[in-house]
Amino acid sequence: MRALFALILIGFALPAVAQQKIPPNWTWEWTKTDFTQMSVDPSEVRSGGPPKDGIPAIDDPVLIPVTKGDIPPREPVVSVEIDGDARAYPVRYLMWHEIVNDRFGERPVSVTYCPLCNAAVAFDGRVAGEETTFGVSGKLRYSDMIMYDRATESWWQQFTGEAIAGERLGEALVKLPSRLESWEAFTLRHPDGRVLAAPEGSRRDYGRNPYVGYDTLTRPWLYAGDPPPHDIPMMARVVVVGERAWPVERLVAAGSLTEDGVTLRWEEGQASALDTGKIAEGREVGNLSVTDPDGAPLVHDVTFAFVFHAFEPEGRWMLE
Repeated sequence: MRALFALILIGFALPAVAQQKIPPNWTWEWTKTDFTQMSVDPSEVRSGGPPKDGIPAIDDPVLIPVTKGDIPPREPVVSVEIDGDARAYPVRYLMWHEIVNDRFGERPVSVTYCPLCNAAVAFDGRVAGEETTFGVSGKLRYSDMIMYDRATESWWQQFTGEAIAGERLGEALVKLPSRLESWEAFTLRHPDGRVLAAPEGSRRDYGRNPYVGYDTLTRPWLYAGDPPPHDIPMMARVVVVGERAWPVERLVAAGSLTEDGVTLRWEEGQASALDTGKIAEGREVGNLSVTDPDGAPLVHDVTFAFVFHAFEPEGRWMLE
């Protein structure tokens, strides 16, 4: 009787999420992932189509001088600069690989891009002091990529950098400042920088957008969450800094503004990667820089309004 009573108490002590039924195919495919440790409702997780590693991360990136890069001027790149070492990761490659596991000297860095959220985030590749690399799980939550770490196969939400399932539950990755900017803008700022070379041996059609017309839809693919408040369109671009979001439309009108300790500047010159069949021909979305008032770069993301609302439901909308 005491044993039964103890089991009942344990059952009540478990988080409600942990008691949700885990789909059987998860445990078949993810034999190393501890799904008894999970902070989200499994029903929120959807298959994006490809299986685990069906979208292959780039683990041995080759960097070449920008003078040897062959990228159309308006095409977007994700740029990262650490200790004067500036590198560009073209979205034409990230569109098909989503994660690049790189190193800046002794520092592991993972550069990520989720097409359905237009979310470009760079992370320090260390968890609790231990190095790891990341792969693409093939799963989505609120249309955002779920990554997994190769050490424990814990699941990580790409937009937030937080572990949502597995041994690393509750851990958070350190985000690094990065920019989503045009190739031309990067080369002008960093004429001595380097760029990711086209992955060898791949048959992917780099430069083609497989999500034609996506960012002009009224509702994102595979999204089951609520729309953002204030009648803001789901697919409106916003600049997210922490728990605040500025509509890009407002920044286009202003050109630049400084408020709440953040300086934001917009100028034309970048094509949308998610518009036309050829990335280089996408409509104008512009380049954004986000710094503190002294010019130091701030961690930020240029994403869609639905993404900010899904992951920061109590966040602040900087509308005026």
